[in-house]
Amino acid sequence: MKKIVLVSVIFSLILFTTIIKNTAKQIEDELFTVNENLRVLETEYENILLEHDYLSSAEKLLEFQSLYFEDQLIQKNIKNIKIYNISKNQKNIKNLKITKE
Repeated sequence: MKKIVLVSVIFSLILFTTIIKNTAKQIEDELFTVNENLRVLETEYENILLEHDYLSSAEKLLEFQSLYFEDQLIQKNIKNIKIYNISKNQKNIKNLKITKE
């Protein structure tokens, strides 16, 4: 009787160890996948941020203006800018409002 109990306890311990080990391995694999995806997204974000900073800097915009638009772009007074809205067959013209948030 003692042998049967001992064998069943050992068998159940082996079974539980196997289940725990497999579960831990699955979690580890999922964690690795998430970390790899995160690393790729961070690299992509850094590249996009660098591109945005490079393309939107004032010096670059002035350089692009001189390269591609020459004398086509002229400076406008911001107070002369209007907003034109069309909604449900109604046309509205409003002044541009600038607010600091």
